[in-house]
Amino acid sequence: MAACAAAVSFALAPTADAKGCIKGAIVGGVAGHMAGHGKLGAAAGCAVGHHEANKADKANAQAPSGQK
Repeated sequence: MAACAAAVSFALAPTADAKGCIKGAIVGGVAGHMAGHGKLGAAAGCAVGHHEANKADKANAQAPSGQK
């Protein structure tokens, strides 16, 4: 039942901007695996990677156009 609900929610969810998430999830998953918490590490890595990508986008948007 839970798997069916998860499949429906993923099918109906809007597309997400995963910028930074994949790279962070891979790094976090490997680090978490070494500590025995791979899934937790991947989730945390995704969150951190997405945050860092957003910070970089904001910094690039605020830079003068000649300095990008």
